[in-house]
Amino acid sequence: MLSLNISHCCSASRLPFRRFSSSSRATTRMETAMAKEVKLKAIEATPESFAPFGQVISSSSDGDEFGPHDAQLDLSRGIPRFYIMKLEDRKLKFSTITHHASVTQCLGSIGGQDWYLGLSKASILEDQSANDNSDKGKTVKKSACGHFYLPPNPDEVCVFRVSGSKFLKLNKGTWHAGPLFKEKSMDFYNLELSNTNVVDHTTHDFHREDGVIFLIVD
Repeated sequence: MLSLNISHCCSASRLPFRRFSSSSRATTRMETAMAKEVKLKAIEATPESFAPFGQVISSSSDGDEFGPHDAQLDLSRGIPRFYIMKLEDRKLKFSTITHHASVTQCLGSIGGQDWYLGLSKASILEDQSANDNSDKGKTVKKSACGHFYLPPNPDEVCVFRVSGSKFLKLNKGTWHAGPLFKEKSMDFYNLELSNTNVVDHTTHDFHREDGVIFLIVD
Protein backbone atom coordinates (compact mmCIF):
# COMPACT_ATOMS: atom_id res chain seq x y z
CA MET A 1 0.00 0.00 0.00
CA LEU A 2 1.36 3.41 -0.89
CA SER A 3 1.77 5.88 1.97
CA LEU A 4 1.41 9.63 1.58
CA ASN A 5 3.62 12.43 2.86
CA ILE A 6 3.63 16.19 2.36
CA SER A 7 6.74 17.69 0.73
CA HIS A 8 8.11 21.20 1.20
CA CYS A 9 7.38 23.72 -1.55
CA CYS A 10 8.50 27.34 -1.38
CA SER A 11 11.00 29.85 -2.65
CA ALA A 12 14.40 29.94 -0.98
CA SER A 13 13.86 33.68 -0.48
CA ARG A 14 10.79 32.90 1.65
CA LEU A 15 12.57 30.58 4.07
CA PRO A 16 12.59 31.98 7.61
CA PHE A 17 15.91 33.10 9.07
CA ARG A 18 17.28 30.61 11.60
CA ARG A 19 19.84 31.49 14.26
CA PHE A 20 21.99 28.46 15.08
CA SER A 21 23.54 27.91 18.49
CA SER A 22 27.01 26.40 18.82
CA SER A 23 25.43 23.07 19.77
CA SER A 24 23.17 23.03 16.69
CA ARG A 25 26.14 23.88 14.47
CA ALA A 26 28.06 20.97 16.01
CA THR A 27 25.07 18.70 15.36
CA THR A 28 24.95 19.83 11.73
CA ARG A 29 28.66 19.09 11.28
CA MET A 30 28.19 15.66 12.85
CA GLU A 31 25.23 14.88 10.57
CA THR A 32 27.29 15.90 7.53
CA ALA A 33 30.14 13.67 8.66
CA MET A 34 27.74 10.75 9.04
CA ALA A 35 26.23 11.15 5.56
CA LYS A 36 27.48 8.89 2.80
CA GLU A 37 29.42 10.80 0.13
CA VAL A 38 28.66 9.55 -3.38
CA LYS A 39 31.01 10.64 -6.17
CA LEU A 40 29.43 11.24 -9.58
CA LYS A 41 31.51 11.63 -12.72
CA ALA A 42 30.25 14.44 -14.94
CA ILE A 43 28.89 13.51 -18.39
CA GLU A 44 29.16 15.97 -21.28
CA ALA A 45 25.69 17.25 -22.17
CA THR A 46 24.87 16.39 -25.79
CA PRO A 47 21.47 16.10 -27.49
CA GLU A 48 21.77 12.32 -27.20
CA SER A 49 23.04 12.00 -23.62
CA PHE A 50 20.65 14.61 -22.28
CA ALA A 51 17.51 13.38 -24.10
CA PRO A 52 15.87 11.67 -21.06
CA PHE A 53 15.82 15.02 -19.25
CA GLY A 54 15.24 17.60 -21.98
CA GLN A 55 17.20 19.24 -24.77
CA VAL A 56 20.64 20.70 -25.43
CA ILE A 57 20.25 23.76 -27.65
CA SER A 58 23.20 25.06 -29.68
CA SER A 59 23.47 27.94 -32.14
CA SER A 60 21.70 27.77 -35.48
CA SER A 61 21.95 29.87 -38.62
CA ASP A 62 19.97 33.08 -38.85
CA GLY A 63 16.85 32.42 -40.89
CA ASP A 64 16.47 28.75 -39.92
CA GLU A 65 12.84 27.81 -39.45
CA PHE A 66 11.46 26.44 -36.20
CA GLY A 67 11.89 22.69 -35.85
CA PRO A 68 12.57 19.83 -33.43
CA HIS A 69 16.12 21.11 -32.85
CA ASP A 70 14.67 24.21 -31.17
CA ALA A 71 13.62 24.32 -27.52
CA GLN A 72 10.15 22.80 -27.17
CA LEU A 73 8.71 25.03 -24.47
CA ASP A 74 5.63 24.92 -22.26
CA LEU A 75 5.04 28.36 -20.71
CA SER A 76 1.25 28.10 -20.90
CA ARG A 77 0.46 28.22 -17.19
CA GLY A 78 1.58 31.74 -16.37
CA ILE A 79 3.59 34.78 -17.38
CA PRO A 80 7.03 33.85 -18.81
CA ARG A 81 10.03 35.31 -17.01
CA PHE A 82 13.36 35.60 -18.83
CA TYR A 83 16.12 37.04 -16.67
CA ILE A 84 19.83 36.95 -15.80
CA MET A 85 20.53 35.09 -12.57
CA LYS A 86 23.75 35.81 -10.65
CA LEU A 87 25.05 32.91 -8.59
CA GLU A 88 28.03 32.78 -6.23
CA ASP A 89 29.97 30.02 -4.47
CA ARG A 90 28.09 27.05 -5.96
CA LYS A 91 30.65 24.32 -5.33
CA LEU A 92 30.56 20.92 -7.01
CA LYS A 93 28.46 19.10 -4.42
CA PHE A 94 24.78 18.91 -3.54
CA SER A 95 22.34 17.17 -1.21
CA THR A 96 19.01 18.66 -2.35
CA ILE A 97 17.26 18.48 -5.70
CA THR A 98 14.23 20.36 -7.06
CA HIS A 99 11.54 20.07 -9.70
CA HIS A 100 8.97 22.38 -11.28
CA ALA A 101 5.74 20.62 -12.20
CA SER A 102 4.09 23.29 -14.36
CA VAL A 103 6.77 24.65 -16.69
CA THR A 104 9.78 23.78 -18.81
CA GLN A 105 12.94 25.62 -17.77
CA CYS A 106 15.90 26.89 -19.78
CA LEU A 107 19.34 27.55 -18.27
CA GLY A 108 22.58 28.71 -19.87
CA SER A 109 25.76 30.51 -18.81
CA ILE A 110 26.28 34.03 -20.11
CA GLY A 111 30.01 33.66 -20.78
CA GLY A 112 30.04 30.08 -22.01
CA GLN A 113 32.11 28.78 -19.08
CA ASP A 114 31.70 25.17 -18.01
CA TRP A 115 28.97 24.48 -15.46
CA TYR A 116 27.28 21.42 -13.99
CA LEU A 117 23.78 20.21 -13.23
CA GLY A 118 22.70 17.22 -11.11
CA LEU A 119 19.65 15.47 -12.55
CA SER A 120 17.10 12.74 -12.03
CA LYS A 121 14.15 11.86 -14.27
CA ALA A 122 10.73 13.39 -13.67
CA SER A 123 8.56 11.34 -11.32
CA ILE A 124 5.29 13.29 -11.16
CA LEU A 125 2.14 11.16 -10.86
CA GLU A 126 -1.33 11.94 -12.14
CA ASP A 127 -2.86 10.97 -8.79
CA GLN A 128 -2.03 9.22 -5.53
CA SER A 129 -2.63 5.71 -6.89
CA ALA A 130 -1.08 6.17 -10.34
CA ASN A 131 1.71 3.64 -9.73
CA ASP A 132 -0.08 1.16 -7.47
CA ASN A 133 1.06 -1.86 -9.48
CA SER A 134 4.52 -0.96 -10.73
CA ASP A 135 5.88 0.84 -7.67
CA LYS A 136 4.64 -1.13 -4.67
CA GLY A 137 6.63 -0.32 -1.58
CA LYS A 138 7.56 3.19 -2.69
CA THR A 139 6.19 6.20 -0.84
CA VAL A 140 4.07 8.58 -2.88
CA LYS A 141 4.36 12.15 -1.65
CA LYS A 142 2.10 15.11 -2.15
CA SER A 143 3.85 18.40 -2.77
CA ALA A 144 2.51 21.50 -1.07
CA CYS A 145 2.20 22.71 -4.66
CA GLY A 146 -0.66 20.21 -5.05
CA HIS A 147 0.70 17.37 -7.19
CA PHE A 148 1.77 13.81 -6.34
CA TYR A 149 5.20 12.39 -7.07
CA LEU A 150 7.67 9.64 -6.24
CA PRO A 151 10.87 10.81 -4.51
CA PRO A 152 13.99 10.56 -6.69
CA ASN A 153 16.13 7.45 -6.25
CA PRO A 154 19.72 8.30 -5.19
CA ASP A 155 20.97 5.49 -7.46
CA GLU A 156 19.44 7.20 -10.50
CA VAL A 157 21.03 10.62 -10.02
CA CYS A 158 23.59 11.75 -12.62
CA VAL A 159 25.56 14.91 -13.39
CA PHE A 160 26.05 16.73 -16.69
CA ARG A 161 28.74 19.19 -17.70
CA VAL A 162 27.66 22.00 -20.05
CA SER A 163 30.50 23.49 -22.11
CA GLY A 164 30.49 26.46 -24.44
CA SER A 165 27.68 28.54 -25.90
CA LYS A 166 24.69 26.25 -25.45
CA PHE A 167 21.79 26.01 -23.06
CA LEU A 168 19.66 23.30 -21.50
CA LYS A 169 15.90 22.96 -21.68
CA LEU A 170 14.54 20.85 -18.82
CA ASN A 171 11.35 18.90 -19.32
CA LYS A 172 8.55 19.62 -16.86
CA GLY A 173 9.10 17.83 -13.58
CA THR A 174 12.79 17.02 -14.16
CA TRP A 175 14.69 16.94 -10.87
CA HIS A 176 17.70 19.28 -10.97
CA ALA A 177 20.44 20.50 -8.63
CA GLY A 178 22.40 23.55 -9.71
CA PRO A 179 23.76 25.27 -11.67
CA LEU A 180 27.09 24.43 -10.00
CA PHE A 181 30.51 25.62 -11.12
CA LYS A 182 34.20 25.99 -10.28
CA GLU A 183 34.31 29.78 -10.68
CA LYS A 184 33.72 32.19 -7.79
CA SER A 185 30.55 33.50 -9.47
CA MET A 186 28.70 33.12 -12.77
CA ASP A 187 25.73 34.70 -14.53
CA PHE A 188 23.04 32.53 -16.10
CA TYR A 189 20.04 33.31 -18.22
CA ASN A 190 16.94 31.60 -16.93
CA LEU A 191 13.55 31.12 -18.60
CA GLU A 192 10.66 29.96 -16.44
CA LEU A 193 7.43 31.56 -15.18
CA SER A 194 7.17 34.74 -13.12
CA ASN A 195 6.06 32.84 -10.01
CA THR A 196 7.87 29.51 -10.47
CA ASN A 197 10.01 29.90 -7.35
CA VAL A 198 6.97 30.87 -5.26
CA VAL A 199 4.26 28.37 -6.25
CA ASP A 200 6.05 25.59 -8.17
CA HIS A 201 9.19 24.63 -6.27
CA THR A 202 9.29 21.09 -4.81
CA THR A 203 12.53 19.96 -3.13
CA HIS A 204 13.83 16.56 -2.01
CA ASP A 205 16.59 16.45 0.62
CA PHE A 206 18.89 13.46 -0.02
CA HIS A 207 20.87 14.14 3.15
CA ARG A 208 17.82 14.05 5.40
CA GLU A 209 15.80 11.39 3.57
CA ASP A 210 18.55 9.08 2.24
CA GLY A 211 21.73 9.93 4.18
CA VAL A 212 23.54 10.89 0.97
CA ILE A 213 25.63 13.84 -0.25
CA PHE A 214 26.75 13.96 -3.89
CA LEU A 215 30.22 15.12 -4.96
CA ILE A 216 30.90 15.94 -8.61
CA VAL A 217 34.12 14.59 -10.12
CA ASP A 218 35.51 16.15 -13.29
